[in-house]
Amino acid sequence: MAVQKKSAEAEMSFFEHLDELRKRLIAVAVVIVAAAVICFTFVSQILDFLTAHADGLELIYTTPAEALMSQMRLAFTAGAIITLPFTLYQILAFIMPALRETEKKSVVSLLISMIILFFLGISFGYFVAFPYALTFFLGFAREGLDPLFTISQYISFVTSFLVAFGLVFQVPLVFWFLGRLSLISSGFLRANRKYAVLIISIIAAVITPPDVFSQILMIIPLVVLYEIGLLLVRLTERKRAKVQEVISQEVTS
Repeated sequence: MAVQKKSAEAEMSFFEHLDELRKRLIAVAVVIVAAAVICFTFVSQILDFLTAHADGLELIYTTPAEALMSQMRLAFTAGAIITLPFTLYQILAFIMPALRETEKKSVVSLLISMIILFFLGISFGYFVAFPYALTFFLGFAREGLDPLFTISQYISFVTSFLVAFGLVFQVPLVFWFLGRLSLISSGFLRANRKYAVLIISIIAAVITPPDVFSQILMIIPLVVLYEIGLLLVRLTERKRAKVQEVISQEVTS
């Protein structure tokens, strides 16, 4: 009977967790949709912002519903990006009860850093990399060859370009996290730097629009981020070594 009671309590706890997860997912969905509706009321300004580096480029649409659907997709994407801190907060609130105090501090720092680096990546992509990429592509225009971009193609290109930069800026955090778990070392990263450059090139080819120039613009910051991640792993190793030294001194004394 006691075993059945414990099993029932465990099963009840499991369903309670599922219910909490469901509520948090609903909250995330509602907030994203609300943000998307608000963004849709400003979709013209958002589109003007995304075409600010295009030097008066005029977008076209080739099907009756293309303009509307593209702007709705843009509003939803903008809403999802704007509400990213709320989404990550919901994830954090869900997993927090299962963590120890030291783990909670690390997870909070990790999520805050993820948000900061994501928006830094988008900012770097928009203000630094994207103008060069767009100027490069528009440079192929000439007499008899006009740049006529459909709104759906342009929005897809810009959003994938910027989100890709937001994601790759997470590389130092990935290295830091793996270093804390002792899954990688700074020596390993240094010894395999040439293979990392090859992998970075493949990643850039996959997550950027299919052109060499965008891939080059992605590879350069990725290599820099790789070196930053290596430095973070090295600092983690030094901190761990100091802690172990203190512990060994306490044991011997």
